[in-house]
Amino acid sequence: MLLRLPESVSEAQRCIAEGAVPVGGATLVWAGWQRDGFPEQAMSLRNVPEANVIGHGTLGAAVVLNRIDDRVPEVLQQAAANVGTGAVRRTATVGGNIVGSTLRCLLPAALVLGARATVLEHDRVFETDLAELLAKQHLLLSLHWRDPVTSSYRKLAAEAGGPPPIVVAAALHSDTDGADRLHVAVRDGYDVLSDSVPCDAGTDEAIATLRDTTIGTLHAMAWEAVRRHIGELLARPGGR
Repeated sequence: MLLRLPESVSEAQRCIAEGAVPVGGATLVWAGWQRDGFPEQAMSLRNVPEANVIGHGTLGAAVVLNRIDDRVPEVLQQAAANVGTGAVRRTATVGGNIVGSTLRCLLPAALVLGARATVLEHDRVFETDLAELLAKQHLLLSLHWRDPVTSSYRKLAAEAGGPPPIVVAAALHSDTDGADRLHVAVRDGYDVLSDSVPCDAGTDEAIATLRDTTIGTLHAMAWEAVRRHIGELLARPGGR
């Protein structure tokens, strides 16, 4: 297998056009390749600057998880810190986790940030939402968002070999008109639910309103985790 390492977006587009298979840290595909056969050529974005950025409101798809630090909101930083083992975090990438993984540990965090995806195709670069990114399995170049007032992340304990642990992510945003809005996303099993509610009337009202959204359809244990998480987030300085 030939591994191609383009150094620009245009080089990466040529690789795609010539049939190179996109690959990040290969933590998710290596076993399958060993079983089914390796592609003739693969391509990593690790040398493309746009795919390696970490900064205000942006995160590149080729960034490995252990590089994610306090330059991004807490919810995203903690989501990355709770993925797998240290060895996994040193090789797994943002794009691989969100697009290539069945668990998608970073997805709830990206959803509550209202993140948009910059996507790379052989003939164009464009922006889309996360729903289209996942549905069409686009090649992610980077994520972009508007920083929240505050945010947080929680992964509940789970038995080894059992169902995936429940993940709760939440972020408080101040809209351009000055109104506060609470965004919540929950991974329950392999499904991720997300919704948002106004948050100007206080914590109890926000939780009651959230109960009438898709988040309110969660089973009792997951809902209790959401309720506690929101209460703790909004009790922080800067919360409501």
